[in-house]
Amino acid sequence: MVPPQEVFVRRIKKTASLDPAPGAEKPSCARITGAAFQAFMEKGYAGTSTLEIATRAKISKRDLYANFPNKRAILLACIASRAARMGLPSDLPASHSRDMLVSILTRFGATVVREVCQPEVIAMFRLAISEAERSPEVAETLNASRSVNREALADLLAGAQTAGILRDGDPQQIMERFYALLWGDLMVGRLLGVTIPPEPAEIDRRAHEAAEALLKLYGNPNCGGR
Repeated sequence: MVPPQEVFVRRIKKTASLDPAPGAEKPSCARITGAAFQAFMEKGYAGTSTLEIATRAKISKRDLYANFPNKRAILLACIASRAARMGLPSDLPASHSRDMLVSILTRFGATVVREVCQPEVIAMFRLAISEAERSPEVAETLNASRSVNREALADLLAGAQTAGILRDGDPQQIMERFYALLWGDLMVGRLLGVTIPPEPAEIDRRAHEAAEALLKLYGNPNCGGR
């Protein structure tokens, strides 16, 4: 049996890779997910019906179901659209030096902080927290989208170990340490609404310092900078 977490990850990946008909986009999908997001924020996931979403999107329920089989699929699309913007590029080259790894981690870290700190993403996290007991699928789906990026980063770090840039150790633990260094208390502050989104320069500085700190902790002393 496939573990539930893996099922959710597969769903996220599948949703993120869905493309409209060749040569054409589906503006109705964006309209539906936009309307759904607003409804979810106002009424909660459980309190929002597909009729409510269709009404806000100004389409019929038949057209809504032509794009999405159910409300869960709409939620997946809302989250996957953001998750795709936070991922590591699929054509990212393997790290061959310390400087290259720092550059990749800095770029990735800055992208994650910038996207997650967006008001609509913070609102989605708040929705998942508030619906944790009544609609646990919201948190499960959001967590699966996080897992896709985290697994990709762990794979990148494992590759850096193979290249001799990082010392031996559990790539998952190294990945978790990077996120801890990257975020500090920022995420909690954003969720509570007591911290404003950092400026671009601050985001870049935070990401670079997290990358450098990680290399100090796990870097192979025998690996050169270039």
